[in-house]
Amino acid sequence: MRDTARAVAVRRLGERWVREMERPGAGGGFVCSPAGLWLAMTAVAAGARTETARELRSLLGTAGPEAAAAAGKAAREWGRTGTLTLATRVWNTVPLLPEYERSLPDVPFGTARAAEIDAWVRELTQGLIARLPLTLDDGTPLALVHVLALKALWERAFDPARTRDLPFTDASGTVRPVATMHASVPSRDVWTVSGAYVVELRCRAEPDGAPPARVRFVLGEPGRAAGEVLPLAWAPEESRSPLGSGPVTLALPRFTLRTHVRVDEQLPSLGVRRVTDPREADLSGLSPVRLHLSAVVQEAVVRIAEEGVEAAAVTVVATRSGAAGTRDARRIAFDRPFGVVVLDGVSDVPLVAGWQAATPRHEV
Repeated sequence: MRDTARAVAVRRLGERWVREMERPGAGGGFVCSPAGLWLAMTAVAAGARTETARELRSLLGTAGPEAAAAAGKAAREWGRTGTLTLATRVWNTVPLLPEYERSLPDVPFGTARAAEIDAWVRELTQGLIARLPLTLDDGTPLALVHVLALKALWERAFDPARTRDLPFTDASGTVRPVATMHASVPSRDVWTVSGAYVVELRCRAEPDGAPPARVRFVLGEPGRAAGEVLPLAWAPEESRSPLGSGPVTLALPRFTLRTHVRVDEQLPSLGVRRVTDPREADLSGLSPVRLHLSAVVQEAVVRIAEEGVEAAAVTVVATRSGAAGTRDARRIAFDRPFGVVVLDGVSDVPLVAGWQAATPRHEV
């Protein structure tokens, strides 16, 4: 896998963000899209200048004029993953600098009614997310929306006849029966990192030869937090220990995770403050109108079932104007809190990362 600077930046963002996501109030777990947040924020960071750009560069690895090219290259690289859809649009009622629009040649600009925006989101996510996760009003001079969606089939589907209720112990210690799938997994797709099991389920390759997404499930030692466990899904190969050559059986709940999060409330903890401050934000490379970020919202969902994986994330960045073999089989049962990460097909970029802490449930 190519370890590009962009991939490193997204993985670092993911490591920092999942620690914020697991803070008190997360309840039964969460799902988020580090890649979706990085792409949306980077497109806005292309218009940042001075100290605002410095803060964003520290978080994203890029900002200012070079950020637009970085976002475009990343979208093209990750978009080679089979069945993955990436799309960005900007809705604006204020004038934008021509050079900013030219820097994002693949991004449509313009105005639209709320119903049209919702229809766009619904179509791209194939109904997983029904509408924009933020209401845009007349006081929103500019909103950038990024959509990430994936629907892939397992290379080897789980046999529904083997799915049965088994006990799952949630983060509070409560034990409940949940529908649990079973399958055999090649030993090459199972390893350990820092005491955690990582199991990769392969997705079916598309006829066009595009590299399929890879889905990894991470089971840490009892009591370990999401912020410690989830990043192990994209730990470098040299840190992994193979499990051995014997067969592995997998017991995995069928589940759906869905999260709506106000990322702007987490930005100060991630080191970004100026871009949301009307007095200090400098987005002068974006518009002649003085703007600041008023909201950064993401809705994300991941659905795991016998036939495959579905995942989607919609990230909205809104602004305001104003002042400123033969051995005994080893069994790995995901019967307590665990992580799930969907990676792109080429560079171990975490497209979606989730933490299942409550009793799993499945949307149909």
